[in-house]
Amino acid sequence: MINQILLYTGSALTIIWGVAHLFPTKSVVKGFGDISTDNKHIITMEWIIEGVTLIFVGLLCSSLTFLGCSNQTAQFVYMCSAAFLLILAIVSLFTGFKVNFLPYKLCPVIFSVSAILLITGALI
Repeated sequence: MINQILLYTGSALTIIWGVAHLFPTKSVVKGFGDISTDNKHIITMEWIIEGVTLIFVGLLCSSLTFLGCSNQTAQFVYMCSAAFLLILAIVSLFTGFKVNFLPYKLCPVIFSVSAILLITGALI
C-alpha cells in the first residue's frame, strides 16, 4: 500500500509539473523579447515537448500502478522513468537553476523528488 502511495505521488508530481509547463509557454516565449520567428517556434516547441513528456512519464507510471503491475517489467519502467527524471534534474541544475526565476529553480528539486518517490515505491 505504501509503495502505491509513493508511486502515485511521484507520478502526480511529474504530471502536475508537466501541465505547469504548458500554461506559461506563450509568456515564456514573449520573455525572450525580440527574437526571430524560428527561435520563437523552437522555444515554444521545447516547452510543449517537455510538458508533454513529463505528463507521459507520470501517466505511464501511474497507469502501471493502477493496473497493479508489480513485475520486473514494471520495476524497469519505474527505474527508467526515475533515471530520466534524474537526468532532467541534472540538466536543470546546470542550466535553469542559474536563472533568477523561482520556477526554473524548482525543476531540479521536483524532478529529484519525483524520481526518489518512484525508486522508493518500486523497491518497497
